Amino acid sequence: MSTRISESVGFCGLAVLLLGGCDSGLRDKGAELAEAANREAMANAEGGILCAPRGATDFARVCSIDRTPTQDGLFLTIRQPDGGFRRLLVTTDGRGVVAADGAEKAVVTPLSGTEIEVEVGGDRYRLPATVKSGDDA
Repeated sequence: MSTRISESVGFCGLAVLLLGGCDSGLRDKGAELAEAANREAMANAEGGILCAPRGATDFARVCSIDRTPTQDGLFLTIRQPDGGFRRLLVTTDGRGVVAADGAEKAVVTPLSGTEIEVEVGGDRYRLPATVKSGDDA
């Protein structure tokens, strides 16, 4: 599965929770920094993240996120108030995240240097991220 990333972000330019990069040394250091930033952002979210489930007009801090590290990578399970959920896999190749199951693709849009929006099947989520511009790659 793949995601589309804004034209302004280069192939090696987006790191979400773990830095996806081209140089392993930069990836390791960036991964540590991204992980620290993610822990802080998640703590500040007090267990909730901004989301707009399909049909919602505005974002609200009503979704929760579970992080599951596995041998295949870091899986994020985002739970919606209605009981629905989405599973995302954090990539290490610069794409950010991809949908972990189902046929619907995740579309990733950088919002700032610290946040991305992920849309899957009409559900939208705002996630803490480390976004590098194409110039930084």
